[in-house]
Amino acid sequence: MTPSWLFPPRTREVQFDEKWAFVAKEEKHCDRSDPADDHKGDYWDHVAFDPEHRLVLSVVPGARTVENTEAVVADFHRRTEGRVMEVMTSDEYPAYETAILNTYGETITPPRTGKPGRPKAPSKAPPKGLKYATVTKRRERGRVVEVGYRVVFGTVAAVMAALGRSRVSRAINTAFVERQNGTDRNRNARKVRKTYCFSKDWRLHEAVTYLTMYTYNFCWAVRTLRVRAEDGSWRKRTPAMAAGLTDHVWTISEWLSFPAIQRS
Repeated sequence: MTPSWLFPPRTREVQFDEKWAFVAKEEKHCDRSDPADDHKGDYWDHVAFDPEHRLVLSVVPGARTVENTEAVVADFHRRTEGRVMEVMTSDEYPAYETAILNTYGETITPPRTGKPGRPKAPSKAPPKGLKYATVTKRRERGRVVEVGYRVVFGTVAAVMAALGRSRVSRAINTAFVERQNGTDRNRNARKVRKTYCFSKDWRLHEAVTYLTMYTYNFCWAVRTLRVRAEDGSWRKRTPAMAAGLTDHVWTISEWLSFPAIQRS
């Protein structure tokens, strides 16, 4: 039987982001008319990150497309049992707005009017309590000179109230997921920006992506998540421990041998 502490995580807010990498060669050197360049070029990690527990909820590697953005939002929605988060944030990539609305939105069917003509098609409307904002950045000569925000779903007052209840966020930001991007680049040499260790095969690239991202959750004790024990010593915790998914730091061997499908 699956232990009750395994699912779902205690996630209350989420930050979405995309992390750039490449396979074999950068996109600018690819010829999309050449079949040999299939599965080569820019490869992005679409990531859903829990900033409170430093937990990677979902990662979808691949091209920076609407489809992959929708996939990471849908996977996050499934892993958190469809709960509406206290607050959701991302960068300005417009695909997130559509993906969040399609995933969390409620279908509204216009009533029949009895008038001639084709009836209005059903549409999606954000559910009550959905709060989503984007971080906006203005750049000059390639450098960020101004950071702002835009509330997409919900109201500014509702988003600020949610931030007031947050244990980690005091402003609309994507700083936590961006920091995790740096951690993952350090753990996965294939993702370092300037390196000879870049991936040569997309299958291995995806496999190592999942390995480093998800072992981080269970096997990597994060210093800022440690808590005081009763004897006054510090107790190390992984993101999975903080989110209530497990009660101890896992070894790599334990993580690799844990059955993916649990039998009741």
